[in-house]
Amino acid sequence: MKYAKRLPSLMLGSLMMMAGVSSWAQQVVDKVVDSKGGPAVRGMNFQPPVTQIAEQIYNLHTLMMIICMVIFLIVFGVMFYSILKHRKSLGHKPATFHESITVEIAWTIVPFIIVIAMALPATKTVVAMKDTSNSDITIKATGMQWKWGYDYLKGEGEGISFLSNLSTPREQIGGPGKPPTQARGENYLIEVDNEVVVPVNKKIRIITTANDVIHSWTIPAFGIKQDAIPGFVRDTWFKAEKIGKYRGQCVELCGKEHAFMPVVVNVVSEADYTKWVDGKKKEMAALADDPNKVWTVDELKQRGEKVYSANCIVCHQANGKGVPGAFPALDGSPIVAGPKEAQMHIVMNGKNAMPTWKNVLSDTDIAAVITFTRNNWSNKAQENIVQPAEILAARK
Repeated sequence: MKYAKRLPSLMLGSLMMMAGVSSWAQQVVDKVVDSKGGPAVRGMNFQPPVTQIAEQIYNLHTLMMIICMVIFLIVFGVMFYSILKHRKSLGHKPATFHESITVEIAWTIVPFIIVIAMALPATKTVVAMKDTSNSDITIKATGMQWKWGYDYLKGEGEGISFLSNLSTPREQIGGPGKPPTQARGENYLIEVDNEVVVPVNKKIRIITTANDVIHSWTIPAFGIKQDAIPGFVRDTWFKAEKIGKYRGQCVELCGKEHAFMPVVVNVVSEADYTKWVDGKKKEMAALADDPNKVWTVDELKQRGEKVYSANCIVCHQANGKGVPGAFPALDGSPIVAGPKEAQMHIVMNGKNAMPTWKNVLSDTDIAAVITFTRNNWSNKAQENIVQPAEILAARK
């Protein structure tokens, strides 16, 4: 009885708590705004298409929904009409026939015609999605835990390479037991430090592959979702018809930082693209240090710390302890403390989940990050410095 008496008060408390949670959730939602070129608040449909393929996918989706709705209304309309108008209480008796050739032909032919009517436009779009011929620019997108690497292989911009990392500050993200200390921006978790830049109204072929696990290069506004699989080369294409920035993400579950692997494509005018190509090539040339320059340990450590933070910290952690069972610790590692040739080989050529860095980082950057790890944390390697010239020699 005492529990029965308390029931109204318990229900009232639960309702008040639910109202409080609802109010808090509404406040959070009210602070979220649409992301230009990305997801929209309370979006109920596809993102606005900016390519012909995306527009065809959008129209197919609408067509299929209409067909399904018409079938739904007809089937359930006939069913409910039969139930109401032919019920036993009105004196109707059930039919006694067991087979009807006419009915069997009808429910075979009609669905077949409907399927063909749906398959023809869908097949046309799928075939067009796979036609990557006659592209103006070819870009290779390499997925790795947890960033994208881009190489411009053909067309204007050929030779440009860079890594694209999440640029949302960790202060906005927080962590287990660590709430965010900064307000989240409108492009939270879908912003990067290096965007893919392409010209408007040009056919862009995207070649996808991966260094470690399966990733997926996806831009909803382009109608693109292409898996990036280790050891395989896949391709897709798009021709953006509107200038702007368009955002997507890796949509294959690729590990613990899966949510922090966005894709951003900046579509610009042809003139602006030419300016970007010139500026990017000058930037790459400036970063291409003379491999014969002799550096001090402190100079390499300082540069190596920046390289480590940008490329290695996600897997091996800031304290060098790695992730047990996934990524080895560098602090106290016999590889790091041993002969430098072994570490140089692993960093340049990769091993297991470790990607190959010799085609991504310069000779100076590889020498710097190796020198940094051999002199950081508790590591006191006897061979405590690697010069860029040694990396250059190891490439041959």
